[in-house]
This record gives sequence, C-alpha cells and structure tokens, in this order.
Amino acid sequence: MRKKCIPAIKDGSLYLVLSEEYGGAAPLMGIAEQAIAGGIDILQMREKNKSQEELIGLGRQLAFLCKKNGVIFIVNDDPQLAKNLEADGVHLGQEDIQKYPVNTVRQLIGQDKIIGLSTHSLEQFQAANQMDVDYLAFGPLFPTKTKNYHIGTGDVSRVLQTALKPIVFIGGINTDNLDVLLAEGVSNIALIRDIMQADDIVTRTKWYKNRLMVNKRNGEAK
Repeated sequence: MRKKCIPAIKDGSLYLVLSEEYGGAAPLMGIAEQAIAGGIDILQMREKNKSQEELIGLGRQLAFLCKKNGVIFIVNDDPQLAKNLEADGVHLGQEDIQKYPVNTVRQLIGQDKIIGLSTHSLEQFQAANQMDVDYLAFGPLFPTKTKNYHIGTGDVSRVLQTALKPIVFIGGINTDNLDVLLAEGVSNIALIRDIMQADDIVTRTKWYKNRLMVNKRNGEAK
C-alpha cells in the first residue's frame, strides 16, 4: 500500500484554477498572492498557450509562493513539468490519461504526490472512482466560459454518496449558486473567473472560504 499523498486534500478546500486567459490585465502572481491571502487551499497552474520556458518560469514562482504559504500547488496536464517543478501534484483531463496512464504518472511523479482527474459525467466519475488517483473534479456543473457545455447538478448527491476519495466540484460556481451545492453536502469547490475577475480578490476568496468552513462545521455538528 502506497503512502498517502502529503499534503492531503481536506474537506472544506477552496481550489483556485489560475489561468492567464481569464485574469484580464491583472498580473497572475498578484492574483495568486491575493487569493492565497484570502484563504485558498489549492492552486492549479492551468496555462494552455505558454511555451515550456514560460511555464517553467511561472511555475517556479508559483511553487515557491505556495510552499511559503502552505498552499497545495498543482500543475495542469503535464506530469513531467509537475515533477520538474517539484509540485505537490498534477491534474489530468480525460484526454490526458490516454497519453499518460495513471500508473505511469504515479511512477513518474512519486508515490506521495497528488494526482487529480477531471470527470464530466456519472459514468466517468464511476470509472475514475476506482483509479489510483487522490481526488476527482466533477463538472462543469453550471454554464461557464471555460467549456461549451455543462452537466447540471442532478448527479451531485449520487457522486457524494459513492465517492471513495475527495471530490472537487467545478464549473460556473458563483455567489448566487453556491448555496445549491452546499445544501447537497458539497465541501470542496474549484473556481476560476469568480475569484480571478473579482474587484476585491481577497474579500471574495474569504467569502467563499468562510462559507465552506461554516458548512463543514454545521455538517460535523449534525
């Protein structure tokens, strides 16, 4: 049995997917610093259009910032880059696991590193639930500019009831629809635009983190 990933994905986690595409003109490092000050637990570097040199430069800065502040640092799509940056883990899409089978990724990045996997349907979730990964992302739940579709919230309760590992819900989550998810028992959420494009990133991030922690305490008290 392999060692559990260190650090672990805990209930009540707030996950920021950082992507220059959705940050407007604001510097990425500034957004990251403000989101960390507001209380994010996990930061993923998701950059689809940068060169390897640019990814390494940005990744080193983010890795240092996250380590200094006790935030989990995840690299999107690229297990080798995650290894080179000594990131806490890598996040894979459904297409990625065709190129990088999970057991190959595990051998590359290390037994104690985090592997996350995106799922976009109940069927994908059920298959991934049995894999050697450390958390699953499920979504996009609501309409979002990052995808040209969304899957709705109809399967959220089923996913929570059968999950064998932490689930991070993603896709179009905002201050208007968060209560729908909290009422279902959701404890971990990922955001992109609603943090990155906020007028006050620190305040918006604190709002989300506070709501997650209050919901967690209420759930523990029942």
